[in-house]
Amino acid sequence: MNTPELFSLTVDDQTAVSALWLQPPQPRAAYVFAHGAGAGMRHGFMEALSQALSGQSIATLRYQFPYMERGSRRPDSPAVAHAAVRAAVAAAHSRLPGAPLLAGGKSFGGRMTSQAQAAAAMPGVRGLVFVGFPLHPAGKPGIERAAHLAQIDVPMLFLQGTRDELAEPGLLRGVVQGLGDSSTLHLEDDADHAFHVRARSGRTDEQVVQALAVALAAWVAERAF
Repeated sequence: MNTPELFSLTVDDQTAVSALWLQPPQPRAAYVFAHGAGAGMRHGFMEALSQALSGQSIATLRYQFPYMERGSRRPDSPAVAHAAVRAAVAAAHSRLPGAPLLAGGKSFGGRMTSQAQAAAAMPGVRGLVFVGFPLHPAGKPGIERAAHLAQIDVPMLFLQGTRDELAEPGLLRGVVQGLGDSSTLHLEDDADHAFHVRARSGRTDEQVVQALAVALAAWVAERAF
């Protein structure tokens, strides 16, 4: 297991947050990996997927949103979250300027990243990767949260579980198809929004994490960014 570098990420004149940079020996891409609404960058899933991606020669930059850095449970406003996303993307780009740069994240983090990209394309970003895109609230199917995705002009990869309570598979499949050939949906059977699988699935959570890393790496290779 590689040890990530902890550093301070400046968001603006008044705000700095913690960040983690994990770089494999010969990185073929860098992924700016934002955390979900309820857990920060050091969550076990975030750490496990970052390590798995390192094994696939993909560097990762994890970071805290300002509210998480303060220890608050209330997510930042979109404007504040978008500023953090942009700062993280710029930091990753400066660390690996010659490598393809991808951005996205887990649930809330992925949605904040896509909103930022839709509002104004971030320099250097070649693609977006969502790890459990939160298409709708649990128990309230809908596609309103995906409306802004049509404004994004870079390829997008959706890594989702078939039991994701925040993204009904049929609805998400329709959204991705509507975005055209530049968007790809990868489904992990029996995985929920946290990418947990039941024992009867015949797989472990660790195997799912490895499968996600392999899928992301294959997508990067296929797209030849």
